[in-house]
Amino acid sequence: MNNQYTIDLTLQPTTFDLWHVGLAGAVMLLSLTLLILLLAMVISLSRGRKPSAGAAIIQQPAEPIVKIVEVEKIVEVEKVVEVEKIIHAPAPEPVILKEATPDAALQLLGLLQKEARFLDFIKENITAYSDADIGIAARVVHEGCNKALNDHFSLAPVRNEVEGSNITVQPGFDAGSIRLTGNIVGSAPFTGTLIHKGWQVTDMRLPKLTQGHNAAIVAAAEVEL
Repeated sequence: MNNQYTIDLTLQPTTFDLWHVGLAGAVMLLSLTLLILLLAMVISLSRGRKPSAGAAIIQQPAEPIVKIVEVEKIVEVEKVVEVEKIIHAPAPEPVILKEATPDAALQLLGLLQKEARFLDFIKENITAYSDADIGIAARVVHEGCNKALNDHFSLAPVRNEVEGSNITVQPGFDAGSIRLTGNIVGSAPFTGTLIHKGWQVTDMRLPKLTQGHNAAIVAAAEVEL
């Protein structure tokens, strides 16, 4: 026996009874309820994004305010005044100049005149003489002067180096014994060329003078009778 039923969905009810009214009302109620639920969900979601009034507000720490306070620095400048104390050096002892007695010098002139006719040669006007005559006279004067010096003086060179050689003058040298010439810069030691070796008297043997002798007469006048 075949119990299958065929339902035609295209058919529309021809009668609208109380059961259909209830069914339509239920459908409308469910639709309204669903719509309210959807609206409630949308409102709750939108409120969830904004902080509620009762929620605690977390405040971000404010940026520190930097106050620049200009501090006026008082710099005390210590002024150092250098006082130069001038200490006067003790006055050097006065140099006592020895007065040279003319007797020795006059006596030497007398010896040169005696041995070499030195004064006669020096005081003679030689312009009228020839070079040959002057050479002969100079030889005589040279020999006589050399004899007078050797008889009464002992001489030695100040420097023993050969003239024209290089020598070094050490600090503390005797300015009376060594005379520097040329470009003198700085202080000793100096290195230079020996131009002249110098002379110094190591011994003197002048004749003794008698009482009342007039040393100014270095050559007596000669009278031939």
